[in-house]
Formats: sequence, C-alpha cells, structure tokens
Amino acid sequence: MSEPSTKPYLLRAIYDYCTDHGYTPHIVCKVDERTEVPTQYVKNGEITFNISFDATSGLKMDDDYIRFKARFAGVSREIVLPVENILAIYSRENAQGMSFEYEEPSSREDRKPAAKKSEPSPLTEVPGLTPTLTAVPSFNHSNHQKTEHDESTPEDHPDPPKKGGRPTLTRIK
Repeated sequence: MSEPSTKPYLLRAIYDYCTDHGYTPHIVCKVDERTEVPTQYVKNGEITFNISFDATSGLKMDDDYIRFKARFAGVSREIVLPVENILAIYSRENAQGMSFEYEEPSSREDRKPAAKKSEPSPLTEVPGLTPTLTAVPSFNHSNHQKTEHDESTPEDHPDPPKKGGRPTLTRIK
C-alpha cells in the first residue's frame, strides 16, 4: 500500500494560515476531465479560485477533492477539484503559499476516486456513462452590473501579486 499524500494536509494548513491572518486564500487548479468548473474561466488549462469564506459556500477540503459552491456572474455553481490537480495555494495579499508539481494523468498510478458510502461523489463511474466536460453558457459582461453581493471571479486576480511592500486592509461598507 502506498503512503498517503501530504498534499491535502498542506492545502488545509495554508488555507488556515490565510484565514487566521485575514488574508484571501486562492488556489490554482489544472483542469482535466475530473474537474467540474465553469469552462469560460479556464485559461491555458488552469483556473484560479478565491476560496475565502466570503467567496464560497460549503467549502469542503477532503483528502481527494475540494468541493464548494461559488457565484459566477450571479449564478451559483458547484465546483469539484481533485486534490491531485491543485498546482498552488497562496494568499492574494502577500503571495505567501505553496506550489505543487503536476503529474500528467498518464504518469499517475491508475487511481480512481473512491466514493464514500454516506455521500456519493458526482464523479463516481456509472456503467454505460462516460464523464464529459460540458460548456457553461457564455455571459455577456456588457449587460451585467456588478453588485456588492457578487463574489470575485477568477478573472479578478489571475496572477498572484508581486512580492514586496506591506499588505494593507481596505474596509468596504
């Protein structure tokens, strides 16, 4: 039996570091057939998420998957990210965090996600069905007025901030 991965523990630890210090945790994920994300926000096969308490609902960081709901253009979406596909987790304010190497699916061991008996996984294989990625309908940004209730989208902060300087807190009422 192989050693359990330390990656899910490190992800949870850095998430706790960010939230404990008032920082905004972001994760970068490689998108493949096992990820469930809005495809219009995928750039170069990767997607970045703000996973702060304010931007997500029902965040659950398991050993195999990170699951949460997030709003994109005012529509709530269920997001499912395999822990193996997480490339980085960092604080938006000071870029402190950790990056991880990505293993191509052909070089990974033949591992399939194990569905928990109490909570069926949306990625569990069903005989006769093949998993596929489907496009989310596009959104016309010119007709959308951003409100204070809209969460930030991956386009708001596509790259981690430059290092240096002291982070500041801006209070928005």
